[in-house]
Amino acid sequence: MHQVTTFTLFRLSGWANKFFALKNMAEFVPACKEVKGLDFIKLMGSGRGDGFSVLPDLHQYVLMCVWQCEEDADHFFKNSAIFKDYVAHTTAFQTLYMKTTMVHGLWGGINPFSAEGSLFDEDNKVAVLTRATIRWKDMIRFWKDVPAVSGSLSQGPRPVFAAGVGELPFRYQATFSIWKNSHEMKAFAYKTKAHADMVTKTRKVGWYSEELFARFVIFRTEGEKLVGDLESLH
Repeated sequence: MHQVTTFTLFRLSGWANKFFALKNMAEFVPACKEVKGLDFIKLMGSGRGDGFSVLPDLHQYVLMCVWQCEEDADHFFKNSAIFKDYVAHTTAFQTLYMKTTMVHGLWGGINPFSAEGSLFDEDNKVAVLTRATIRWKDMIRFWKDVPAVSGSLSQGPRPVFAAGVGELPFRYQATFSIWKNSHEMKAFAYKTKAHADMVTKTRKVGWYSEELFARFVIFRTEGEKLVGDLESLH
């Protein structure tokens, strides 16, 4: 069996559906506790725009799961009553099937991803997850610097898709982005001034109590085309 990570993006409209999604932030994950082959699960809200934002985007939610194999993921998405109920409240959704090519750090005290480095090709599309827990004492300083980094997404290489997501507003934050290739991803990370400055400041200040970086290859998609043009996956 080979581990598979899925990233499902949901789009919603109407206050009744938005309230349903907000309520499920507390109910969805516990209801999936006994799902076969599910090793890790997070249902997350989104910030407005492409990156971090203190303002929530109630139109968009994300479900990230780590599965023991692709078959377990398929069974859940095809047969789960709670997933079908969630989808019934959306206007559109898309699920990306991914395999981890590199990871370091922890998420909630564990590393949920198992990397297969041989799958990495720097010339192909790459998905990147960064996740951090912000220290309480550094909360204000962190959020003061965020707008400059989010704004820098309009400079230099642009991702195919980017979203700021999180389990808890302000403190538990993550970004998920998809890039045309690793060259463009690295050019943004290390050559875009605002982002490079943020990386330097992060190392100097140490405002994360926990952080994780993971890189993925996308090998399959299901549903609508919400995250941009992924027709050429290889």
